Amino acid sequence: MIEVVAELSRGPVFLAGEALECVVTVTNPLPPTATSASSEALAWASAQIHCQFHASESRVVLPPPDSSQPDVQPDSQTVFLPHRGERGQCILSTPPKILFCDLRLDPGESKSYSYSEVLPIEGPPSFRGQSVKYVYKLTIGCQRVNSPITLLRVPLRVLVLTGLQDVRFPQDEAVAPSSPFLEEDEGGKKDSWLAELAGERLMAATSCRSLHLYNISDGRGKVGTFGIFKSVYRLGEDVVGTLNLGEGTVACLQFSVSLQTEERVQPEYQRRRGAGGALSVSHVTHARHQESCLHTTRTSFSLPIPLSSSPGFCTAVVSLKWQLHFEFVTSREPGLVLLPPMEQSEPATWTGPEQVPVDTFSWELPIKVLPTSPTLASYAVPGPSTSTITI
Repeated sequence: MIEVVAELSRGPVFLAGEALECVVTVTNPLPPTATSASSEALAWASAQIHCQFHASESRVVLPPPDSSQPDVQPDSQTVFLPHRGERGQCILSTPPKILFCDLRLDPGESKSYSYSEVLPIEGPPSFRGQSVKYVYKLTIGCQRVNSPITLLRVPLRVLVLTGLQDVRFPQDEAVAPSSPFLEEDEGGKKDSWLAELAGERLMAATSCRSLHLYNISDGRGKVGTFGIFKSVYRLGEDVVGTLNLGEGTVACLQFSVSLQTEERVQPEYQRRRGAGGALSVSHVTHARHQESCLHTTRTSFSLPIPLSSSPGFCTAVVSLKWQLHFEFVTSREPGLVLLPPMEQSEPATWTGPEQVPVDTFSWELPIKVLPTSPTLASYAVPGPSTSTITI
């Protein structure tokens, strides 16, 4: 029996273009007092990163499989196929790397191997939607002599920041460590430089604040004014907005606002269509605020963007967009007042009306949600970044 443990040194969340580092430890768990005849051997071990695409067949017309993938028999137990036994199509994979060959371990002995690979920058982000799923995994394959291959899969989460595909790593000395006592290889310098560049771009895109005002009206007049200070956010931020109802000519009885994602399948892959030939879409609500607001002059709300959610993106098959979905309940009666009279000559019992004729309408405001730092996003993933298998 051999125990194989894979541990991600920096957590399971990465930015596309970063280097993933994993330590693979192989151990013979028998006590050292066992006889030498209890030595265990592995013929080889390899590691590879791949992205698996799965689509709902009732919603999506599946694209043809990638012809660039190697033509091997999936039932073969002697060929290293990281996606063997998984649903969907493997749309992206890195070249396999051999960790070791002909390894023999005595009782109680263990050996560790380091695996490093740059996550492809041209791939889609990790996403689990109602129509499609993009799932990244690091797969480690091990094989004994004359035995089938055993696969150890480590789940990953990959965030994609648009625009980094066209950035080239500078080759001058400006990116060298400032201290002559620090040593850093070229890969480490590139990885840290890419993370710093991504952080600067995210900060520049989400730190700009400028008040945007929107007049909200129905068919009978103005309901109020909505104000928001920015339209670009990062995962983990709060969407804060204000609603001024004092300037309205139509009384608003109640409003609600929902932070939603809209998952839309591209027309050429759409299978299910709604009424009138319109493309059907899927909505997911991540946060919601509801308030009764009659006689309210000004109010505000704050909706948190979950760290575990996916930022907006677009691929050849699906697009994901964020929006604020408003619903208003307004009175049909002009100048509606539901307060008791302040001046009365004699004591009286006042009761509000049992019924108020109302109208409802909705409004969507698109916003943009970008990724956040992988270290911060790792807090949304519970549990240790280790996976274990026994062969």
